Amino acid sequence: MQITFLGTSSGVPTRSRNVSSIALRLPQRAEIWLFDCGEGTQHQILRSDLKISQITRIFVTHMHGDHTYGLMGLLASCGLAGSPSRIDVYGPPKLEDYLKACGRYSQTHFSYPVKVHTVQPGVVFEDDEFTVSCAPLTHRVPAFGYRVAEKDKPGRFDVERAVALGIPPGPLYGKLKRGEVITLSDGRIINGADLCGDTQVGRKFVYCTDTIFCENAVELARDADVLVHEATFAHQDAELAYQRLHSTSTMAAQVALAAQVHQLIMTHFSPRYAPGNAIQLEDLLAEAKAIFPNTIMAYDFLSYEIPRRLTAALVSTS
Repeated sequence: MQITFLGTSSGVPTRSRNVSSIALRLPQRAEIWLFDCGEGTQHQILRSDLKISQITRIFVTHMHGDHTYGLMGLLASCGLAGSPSRIDVYGPPKLEDYLKACGRYSQTHFSYPVKVHTVQPGVVFEDDEFTVSCAPLTHRVPAFGYRVAEKDKPGRFDVERAVALGIPPGPLYGKLKRGEVITLSDGRIINGADLCGDTQVGRKFVYCTDTIFCENAVELARDADVLVHEATFAHQDAELAYQRLHSTSTMAAQVALAAQVHQLIMTHFSPRYAPGNAIQLEDLLAEAKAIFPNTIMAYDFLSYEIPRRLTAALVSTS
């Protein structure tokens, strides 16, 4: 699992930062999931090593333009770039109306199925490998944060040991790989867990923007490997944050601390903190690290590989 930041500015793009979008790359299934799709996202993808043809799901946090203006253009381009079998789009109420209106007035017709899912708090997608859930955040319009949880996987099955125990190859191996307990024809009881290595603990990625500090963000981010959280304003501009229902750097750090996440990556920065101004982005980083030291700042095209924790036992004792 790898995340790539395609836009890290808030509101409007700057010379060095586009507006919001993050790509979650899932190499094991040759898929890319996008989170938000601000204007120019498809251009950012072209400047990266991502393949637009691998996009299968797009999760939208809310309907503000800096998170949605690139969606229609991207969907139209996806059809021209290789005719995907289907793209599923998840987001708040009115997202489907918005896309239908864009298609109607631009006379755009997709050459592949696009399914829009209006999200509600809770699980919005699940398969054998992942669960994606969402929770409402606190913003000026309905907004949702997303949590992607990879499911735990059993450790490597020790075939050599199974052979040494005289277990015949076949369907029994499948049960043992899943950690099930089996009974052999000679009466021996074998616990599959004893023949598997350490459990591969599923990774957890959480994305929260746009929002002021709220308990829902804390609960959504609980024990996440990576929390990407907006930090639009510096702590000195907290009053602006309260007025506009955005977070400061210290609010993002407080969410990470309360949720006991492993890594905080801040994004969605106001252009007001450009080089040469009284407050700069390095100041926001210092403010956050004073509360939550394991904090970094995102920049466009930053790629971050989400590390895998070794065992369930390590998680419980950490």
